[in-house]
Amino acid sequence: MTAIHPLDSLAPDLAPGLAPDLAPDVAQDLAQDLAAVAGIDVIPRILNVVCRTTGLGFAAVARVTQDRWVACAVQDEISFGLQPGGELEVASTLCAEIRDSGKAVVIDCVAEDPIFRDHHTPARYGFQSYISTPIYRNGVFFGTLCAIDPRPARVKTPEVIATFELFAELIGKHLEAHARLALTEAELSTARDTAAQREHFLAALGHDMRNPLAAIQGGTSLMRRNLAPERAKVVLDEMQRSVLRITGMIDNVLDFARARLGGGIATDTQDDADVRAALEHVVAEFRTAQPTRVVEMEFKLTTPVACDARRLAQLASNLVANALSHGAQDTPVRMAAHTKDGVFELAVSNAGKPIDPAIMAGLFQPFAKGTSGKQGSLGLGLYIASEIARAHNGALTVTSDETETRFTFRMPL
Repeated sequence: MTAIHPLDSLAPDLAPGLAPDLAPDVAQDLAQDLAAVAGIDVIPRILNVVCRTTGLGFAAVARVTQDRWVACAVQDEISFGLQPGGELEVASTLCAEIRDSGKAVVIDCVAEDPIFRDHHTPARYGFQSYISTPIYRNGVFFGTLCAIDPRPARVKTPEVIATFELFAELIGKHLEAHARLALTEAELSTARDTAAQREHFLAALGHDMRNPLAAIQGGTSLMRRNLAPERAKVVLDEMQRSVLRITGMIDNVLDFARARLGGGIATDTQDDADVRAALEHVVAEFRTAQPTRVVEMEFKLTTPVACDARRLAQLASNLVANALSHGAQDTPVRMAAHTKDGVFELAVSNAGKPIDPAIMAGLFQPFAKGTSGKQGSLGLGLYIASEIARAHNGALTVTSDETETRFTFRMPL
């Protein structure tokens, strides 16, 4: 008797035995099905009972799709040679017919069966007795519970068929329970993440608004003392900066809410926006606010840029603020913008320690705190910048090494 054995050449990221030509999503689904069956403790006992009660030497639970037959669990007492994860060519099996008909196939003796004595499947795999019943998961065909042997056996009896159907139904119920448990665990994990984000957000909002509000309150108290005009101007300037900080936080929260509620970042695109002026204004603001830091700029804008200049300035401002906060304090932050080959590109770079790869993966998620863990922001800047990029049909990316950290926004013109 011959069998198709599990393939020897395997892709390292697939479950054992799965063919390496599988698309990633298909491989993932099959791997999850294999894991689901492997996690049902009762299945090895079911296969053992099947072999004991029928006298058949090979029993299996198979996942059967339109183009795949994959063994999920096996009991092999006849050296058929198939292990969990191994595949048969689906068209070569009777399970493909069971998948289409939804009905069991039962054969006592192939040589004496008028339907199957000339069938290609028994001839290919060398069995004489066979039984296979469909397994359904949530009403959808999953695969089969099947058994074979090279010798004839009396399996075409009401008792054996009923037992197989009962076992198939039991396996299906276990698969449904496994799916519900996995869904519940995923929902619980999401709920925990949401709760953690909510707590983080409220803590950050309370912390970050307290300082500018305290500055405004202190400034108000000082103004009541009839300060000299020169001193009063300094206090008023500080209060104005605090108001701007709070306004920026509120704007970020509103943008975050719009993005998360599905509306996305609103843009007002102009066909020939004054991008240079908008970006120069951003740099000027930072030079005024942080006169001890150097912000350099280089613009080569030779083609009109259709965009929302205000939003683009917001994106640039968030990137520069991030660079000033997390970059080396003794080196300049550089902003460069150019148009070339039908693409607008804006890049903000800084020197300093590279971003930890563990942080890099979630850098554009809300409440990300960058590389230093410094307080002073809600952790929404890079998230909102990435949403603005997406609203312009562009993308925001980051590279970081010992030499430079660079955030780059590209969009088609």
